Amino acid sequence: MKSKNKEEKAIYRKAKHEAWEWGKAFVVAFIIAVAIKLFVLDTMVVPTGSMLPTIQINDRLFVDKVTWQYQWPKVGEIVVFWTPFVDKSSLKMLGPFDKFMDALSPSKFSGHVKYVKRLVGIGGDTLKLVPAAGHPYLYHLEVNGEIPYALKNRLYSKQGIFADPNFYKKLAHPEKYRYDPNYNMLIYFNRDTDYTNYFDKASPKWGKYVSSDASGNVVIHVPKGYFFVMGDNTTDSFDSRYWGFVVDENMVGAPFLRIWPLNRFGPVKLNYIQQALKSK
Repeated sequence: MKSKNKEEKAIYRKAKHEAWEWGKAFVVAFIIAVAIKLFVLDTMVVPTGSMLPTIQINDRLFVDKVTWQYQWPKVGEIVVFWTPFVDKSSLKMLGPFDKFMDALSPSKFSGHVKYVKRLVGIGGDTLKLVPAAGHPYLYHLEVNGEIPYALKNRLYSKQGIFADPNFYKKLAHPEKYRYDPNYNMLIYFNRDTDYTNYFDKASPKWGKYVSSDASGNVVIHVPKGYFFVMGDNTTDSFDSRYWGFVVDENMVGAPFLRIWPLNRFGPVKLNYIQQALKSK
C-alpha cells in the first residue's frame, strides 16, 4: 500500500511539474507574442470590399509595423492605419481573435478599428481629380500637378469632398443640412461613427485644406502631420474623400503577407508591384 501511495505521489509531482513547465512556456510565449504585436507585426482581417480587386473580402494580413518608422510609405503604396473615429459597423464585423489582438494596442485606439487603403497623399501634397480619357465618370488623381506612376492605373469616382467642398462639415453636422440631397447618407454615416467628435477636434488644425482651381475643381491640400487615403474599389470605399485626413501617429504600417485564405497566401507588396508594372 505504501508503495502504491509513493507511486501516486510521484505521478502527482510529475504532473504538477509538467503543468508548471507548460504554464511558464505559455506565459513566455504570450509575452513574446504581445511584444511582437506591439512593436514588430500586427494582424488584421479585411471585412469589406473597399480594396477590391487588390485585397479580397475576409483576407487576413500580416502588417509590418517597423519599416514606416524609418521610411514613410510612398504615395501609391497600401497602408494600414487606425481610424481616427469609432466605426461601429466595422467593430461588429471583428471576430473574437481580432478583438483580443486589438485590445493589446495602445488605449487611445480603444474602440477604433484598422482600415487598409492606398496612400495617395502625405503632408504638404496637393491633390486634384482630373478626367480619365475614355471614362466619363472616372478620374485620375493628380498629386502635386502630375499623376504618380504608381497611380496611373488607378481610377477614382468624384465623391465626397471632391464633389462637395463642404462635405466634411456636412458629415460632422448633418442636422444643419436637412435639405441636402445627400442628407440620408450623411445621417447614416454620422450615426455609424463618432465623426462629429473627430472633426470638431481636428478641423481647426487642418487650416485651409480645401480650395478650388480656376476651373472650379476641388483641390485638397494635405496638412503637415496628416495623410490622405483612398480605396481601390472607388465606388464602394469609405475613405478620405468622405471623412478627411488621418494624423500620422495613427499609421500602423504596410501589409506584406496575406496568410488567409491559403489559396491566396502570398506577399501583398508583390501584387502592388505587378500591377504597377502592367501599367507601363
